[in-house]
Amino acid sequence: MSITLDFIPVTMRLPLKFGAETIHSIQVAHVELEAYGATGRGETPLSVAWAWPAEISFVEREEAMMDFCRLLADNYPQPASCEDDPMAIGYDFLENRLPTLLQVFNSMRTSPMPYLAALICASAFDLALHDAFGLALKHPTYCTYNQNFMKHDLAWFYQDDAFAGKYPQDFFVQNPPEALPVWHLVGGKDLLRETERTGAEPDDGYPVSLEKWIERDGLKCLKIKLTGRDAEADYARTVAVGEIALHYGVEALSPDFNCLVRDPAYVTRILDRLKAEYPAIHDLLLYVEQPFPYDLEANRIDVHEVSCRKPLFMDESAHDWRLVKLGHELGWNGVALKVCKTQTGALLSACWAKAHGMALMVQDLTNPRLATIPHALLAAYVGTIKGVECNAPQFYPTASLEFEKIHPGLYERRHGVIHLGTTLASPGLGY
Repeated sequence: MSITLDFIPVTMRLPLKFGAETIHSIQVAHVELEAYGATGRGETPLSVAWAWPAEISFVEREEAMMDFCRLLADNYPQPASCEDDPMAIGYDFLENRLPTLLQVFNSMRTSPMPYLAALICASAFDLALHDAFGLALKHPTYCTYNQNFMKHDLAWFYQDDAFAGKYPQDFFVQNPPEALPVWHLVGGKDLLRETERTGAEPDDGYPVSLEKWIERDGLKCLKIKLTGRDAEADYARTVAVGEIALHYGVEALSPDFNCLVRDPAYVTRILDRLKAEYPAIHDLLLYVEQPFPYDLEANRIDVHEVSCRKPLFMDESAHDWRLVKLGHELGWNGVALKVCKTQTGALLSACWAKAHGMALMVQDLTNPRLATIPHALLAAYVGTIKGVECNAPQFYPTASLEFEKIHPGLYERRHGVIHLGTTLASPGLGY
């Protein structure tokens, strides 16, 4: 098996406020992997600010993630045959090899890289393996997650007889939709109204303010990035976005506190105040995303008082299905999936969550280029609370122009939806 690894730099047209950091560019890891007699591809943006919040410089963290990708390229497993399916190979790698590689890597560093960052690096390789499997079989990869092509049922992965004879395909929606409602990210630095323009904004033919994005793309779903540290500012920002949402007939809002909240009362006070003062905006809140620290095992916060008010979705905390299980015990009642935590891991988290009555969402890592496709496919197949988040068109729309020619409905958000018709029946991951 041969592996080719490249890094594709992408510059943002507008800065993205991500928790305590503002980012201006990103490296996309591109992997081509020969396996099963086919060449699979995988891409993942190395989202440093999301995966590795730290005091050390952005450049140092980004270079470390790139170095870890190079280490993975030299150590990724080679399947012997199609009997070694990607779910089995991917799970064994996540369980037994990735933690060891990360430990060795961190032993040579003064600032250890977190496991979430390692997962992002691994995901491009994992996606390429899943793509190669489908290509070799001449099937869409999502049609291979069953007893005909998988060595093990879900009981083997979970060590739980309740899943005996069940496979990921048993938890997929019966007829994956060709169109999905699309969520737009309202970043902490984004302009909301045209009256806020200063003249320094890019003049590149794309909208700048939230108002113009809604008008152009027919948006119905908005995710609001909040500080998690300044309750008054977070409340005011939610109200400001909510008033625009009401004016334009937006159907759903989701506040995202980016793991910076320590006390559930911080969130409940905002929710209760909205309900009292702006009930129409409160009614638009479909779910709340990851207010609390992402190291769930070290921060076992009981969150029932939040989740009884609005559905509460794990995001950064949901590294794997075991942490989803722990979150469920602590009161979380939803999971935001990301293929950047590997296709293998996302499917296992999705199946465990659905079996235990948890709602699903598929969240973006500002995925451009090829990374958009498996991200959107996951949402179509597992079924979500409402659509899928796709914000790459906001921050680097020109990065995906060559892929937009092949899948125009997927990279252009129109009438509040994206279209997946060109990908669903294609072999592999539909690139």
